[in-house]
Amino acid sequence: MDGMSGMHHHGGLGPFSLDAVLHWSPDWPFLLGSLLALGLYGAGVARLLRRGDRWPVGRTVAWTLGVLTIVAVTCSGLNDYGMVLFSAHMIQHMVLSMLVPILLLLGAPITLALRSLRPAGKGRPRGPRELLVALLHSRYVKVVSHPAFTIPLFIASLYGLYFTPLFDGLMQSRIGHIAMMVHFLAAGLLFFWPIMGVDPGPNRPGHVMRIIELFMGMPFHAFFGVAVMMATTPLVTTFTAAGAPPGTDLMTDQKLAGGITWAFGEIPTAVVLVALVFQWAKSSQRQAVRQDRAAERDGDAELNAYNAYLAALEQRGNRPAQTG
Repeated sequence: MDGMSGMHHHGGLGPFSLDAVLHWSPDWPFLLGSLLALGLYGAGVARLLRRGDRWPVGRTVAWTLGVLTIVAVTCSGLNDYGMVLFSAHMIQHMVLSMLVPILLLLGAPITLALRSLRPAGKGRPRGPRELLVALLHSRYVKVVSHPAFTIPLFIASLYGLYFTPLFDGLMQSRIGHIAMMVHFLAAGLLFFWPIMGVDPGPNRPGHVMRIIELFMGMPFHAFFGVAVMMATTPLVTTFTAAGAPPGTDLMTDQKLAGGITWAFGEIPTAVVLVALVFQWAKSSQRQAVRQDRAAERDGDAELNAYNAYLAALEQRGNRPAQTG
């Protein structure tokens, strides 16, 4: 493990193995961002609990897992391998764009923010809560969270990146690498936000639409994985035999990268689908209860109207007797 300590300069990397990947190697922007995300969420939950409000434990667990997953792929040996191996980079890409967003969205951060931020008083300048509400209602957010934008974005993150020189350009610098990781996360969050439907947003499609949106994005993912697996030439020139760990066959690694992409697309799809079916069942159950209640209310209303009618008749019947 001694050669692993200075792993940011390539060359110190041993063969790609679980042991090497589990090595702690913090990428500071991601580590600080993750700590901030955990801290803010924790503060929000604490404020709700102090106020005597409840916040589902499951949401806190989901958010924490999501943030820890970011740390796991950006602050470990995997991140160092991600700079020199296509397959390692692809694991990072898939986790950040397909797994982390689902976990974070299950944490319902927008709902938490809206509940825990105090409204600014009358005559006061707009506070964070008002800005968040304004942002959620803005045309900009309407556009970027609309499937006509998120699905092409999701697809472009695959085809536009790896089948063009863009990826090789970004991989030349640390900033490019970080920007790419942030983009994967953002594209995933935008794509799954309306589909998960946990947090409020400008686009609230119904359950059927959400399933259709989910299935519109996924085939492209599978096709991309298969295309990478089938490719007979290296797709990206960043990963060279010189930079890779000793004994790496670049084409085998590329095939592995394609396989990872193809297999990974199925996991979140299944998870989201299960979540959607549950939500659907719950909402139709709620609707049934609501309809029962409404029926009861209507029944009561009819009864009350009938009683009122009888009372009116009675009064009318009494009237002539008083005048005569």
